[in-house]
Amino acid sequence: MRADYHTVKLSGESEFIIQKSKFLTFVKRVETEEEAIAFINEVKKQQHTATHNCSAYMIGPHDEIQKANDDGEPSGTAGVPMLEVLKKQQLKDTVVVVTRYFGGIKLGSGGLIRAYGRATSEGIAATGKVERKRHHLMKVTIEYTWLGKVEHEVRQSAYPLKEITYEEGVSLFLYIPVAKAEPFTEWMTEITSGQCQISVVGQEFLEFEI
Repeated sequence: MRADYHTVKLSGESEFIIQKSKFLTFVKRVETEEEAIAFINEVKKQQHTATHNCSAYMIGPHDEIQKANDDGEPSGTAGVPMLEVLKKQQLKDTVVVVTRYFGGIKLGSGGLIRAYGRATSEGIAATGKVERKRHHLMKVTIEYTWLGKVEHEVRQSAYPLKEITYEEGVSLFLYIPVAKAEPFTEWMTEITSGQCQISVVGQEFLEFEI
């Protein structure tokens, strides 16, 4: 499974006007290039009267897929500065579309680069960012006599509790950061005086706002 990484929340939008040109930004989290292309096409369809619908995206654990499109703006003045913002903010699995409605005043190459970079940054800020951290889903099985103490300690801790199941024994399922699996095991063993069974039953990503 991939390492911890930063990405955007599910989707968002922003808007600003400079020199009478209106810039709309649309941001979305995607997992594949097909999803990114579908999103870009969707925005183009919605904003079909716009002068330009420029785009950029980065996808993959190691940013294997990186694309930028100027959509008719002078080469290198739109898609590339948008992609550079994604790189600078180290955002993975993210697609951005900046729609421009030309207001009659030319911005020049430098002005376009700044405008598209700003539009991307503001769109990301409006959407919000998260860090996705890999966690073990760990199962702790105890006798019923330990439930009160263990549940109290767990709920006072920083470890998210997913659920508790009640069968012959009691099983607590918790999300534990991968790097803290060993300290967690030692802590739980100490709490129960060694009277517990601990195992890793899966791995998931949890999201934290940044």
